[in-house]
Amino acid sequence: MSGDATTADGGQRTAAPAGLRTEGLTKSFGGVRAVNEATVSFRDGQINALIGPNGSGKTTFFNCVTGMIKPDSGSVIFRDKEITGRAPHRIARGGIGRSFQLCRIFPRMTLLENLLVAVRARNLRELMAGSRQPEAVDRARELLVRVGLDHLENAEAGNISYGQQKLLELAGVLMSDPDTIMLDEPAGGVNPALIGRIGTLVRELNAEGKTFLIVEHNMDMVMSLSHHVVVFDRGRPIAEGPPSVVQSDPRVLEAYLGV
Repeated sequence: MSGDATTADGGQRTAAPAGLRTEGLTKSFGGVRAVNEATVSFRDGQINALIGPNGSGKTTFFNCVTGMIKPDSGSVIFRDKEITGRAPHRIARGGIGRSFQLCRIFPRMTLLENLLVAVRARNLRELMAGSRQPEAVDRARELLVRVGLDHLENAEAGNISYGQQKLLELAGVLMSDPDTIMLDEPAGGVNPALIGRIGTLVRELNAEGKTFLIVEHNMDMVMSLSHHVVVFDRGRPIAEGPPSVVQSDPRVLEAYLGV
């Protein structure tokens, strides 16, 4: 896709280059192709959304991109470097952070401790020093303030609401300062007030230069946030473009509504 794209607020922005793309990405489970020769690009510096009906392969696609599962064939390219099949920690260190459909937190640890666990040691000295280095603690506290959870720093993560856990997980992703952030259903199971808070954070972080790829079923959130939307059906993209174009595409209406 080339040319200018319509932004979520109705303005125009020049189409950005593809920072993350796949070529012929395929993953089967038994006889079912969850991801089916998917060739797709996401725009660097923008808020991208990946949508589609249940079972269309979105989370499997995420897992292939981030190294959680190995694709059967095809390629994942990030910033012109192939990362197909790399270990998840190597992909994370390369600049891609992600959240999960179901929050992955340590419920018996405090919020601060959860963020310190997210710090990845770069060498043996850092590993031996442990996660409570002053710089890491300062960074964790700054992020708790940013997501609005600083008043709960010493609370156990299992005792906060599910929406707050989603915010904590996002803060954990930000601990490593990734260039590209992949969020798997950030609004799932979250009350409207915290959905608004998550949306505000995404916009702010994008304005600061972060690229987003979001899988989400909340269409109000998708259409208000995204600059570029890719629609999956049966494991491959069937449409892409600005929200205003995608939501009226006949192929999208057929995939979602069977019309």
